[in-house]
Amino acid sequence: MVSGKSKYFGKEDLIDSLNKIVEQIENSNWSPEVIISINRGGCVPGIYLSHRLNLKHKVIDIQLRDGNKSPDLKIINENFNEFDNVLLVDDINDSGKTLNIIYNLYKDSLKNIYNATLIYNEESIVKTNFYGKKMKRSEDFNWYVFPWEEW
Repeated sequence: MVSGKSKYFGKEDLIDSLNKIVEQIENSNWSPEVIISINRGGCVPGIYLSHRLNLKHKVIDIQLRDGNKSPDLKIINENFNEFDNVLLVDDINDSGKTLNIIYNLYKDSLKNIYNATLIYNEESIVKTNFYGKKMKRSEDFNWYVFPWEEW
């Protein structure tokens, strides 16, 4: 776990990041068919994006931070099976371990899986395709607190 002070990522930061992500998607040569949010951090930004882009929204559960529980691959496959162009959404791509699980599952498929995160650690093992804010974990030790975590 990263040690550092807490840094609030407010609603204005959220909206700014989502607008940047939408602009990046619209300027790319790719269009998603569905948004699949990673529970829990990806749910709120995923819902915003699904409304803005008028796309279906689904949720998968991969939580590595709060214990090393194995993801339910059956549920993940059920959510991925009907779509070829998938946008994965999470709040932060820090180490890349969570996103890497998905990419490894589908590395031999013909699916086009891209990801969007509000914050992208450029030193992650997985590249973020669409993001709101970039940082380098070796320079930024903050623990980001998102609006839905402050309760």
